[in-house]
Amino acid sequence: MEYNYSSCTMCPRTCMVDRTKSSGKCNAGSHVKIAKAFLHKWEEPCISGVNGSGTIFFSGCNLKCVFCQNYKISQENFGKVISTEDLERIILDLQQKGAHNINFVSPSHYIYTIAECIKNLGKSLKIPIVYNTNGYDSIGSLKQLEGLVSIYLPDIKYFRNESSMKYSNAKDYFNIATNAVIEMYRQTGKAVFNDDGMIQKGLLFGI
Repeated sequence: MEYNYSSCTMCPRTCMVDRTKSSGKCNAGSHVKIAKAFLHKWEEPCISGVNGSGTIFFSGCNLKCVFCQNYKISQENFGKVISTEDLERIILDLQQKGAHNINFVSPSHYIYTIAECIKNLGKSLKIPIVYNTNGYDSIGSLKQLEGLVSIYLPDIKYFRNESSMKYSNAKDYFNIATNAVIEMYRQTGKAVFNDDGMIQKGLLFGI
């Protein structure tokens, strides 16, 4: 499905910004921008395993966390603009290097492009896709990933909306994240692990 970036409602902020001309509240335009792609060996053990998780850090973020450990990437938008074809090549390269999975970090503002890439790769992509998110996701956008993402990895940051507003400028965070997690579980069902203890399908989340 082609997304209309000219009036963006991809995430719960529904900022309506024309991302073809300027950045949305996520600090992102309409073209994918990534900060780093590598074999990450320090995720959860069932994600990183021995070889590492094929991790792709997207620039920008739809939260404004004052405590962000990746502030330069998320708020200062450090990274390089790439094409959809470039992203597909990066994914296949990580797979060829032995990645246990492809791990998209902070992907909420590029959901439609990610879905397009996964569909384009088809059967050439043989490892699970991990959607590694802050939990501030819209149900409509998550539905675009149904059947494409194998593992959801949301990081639930707040239970109190007063705190989410104060530290991440995100009102109603917990309700939004809760509904997002319910949708994620609906898509994946119970967690499935292989004989090596690597998750192949399911929902993992941090609190």
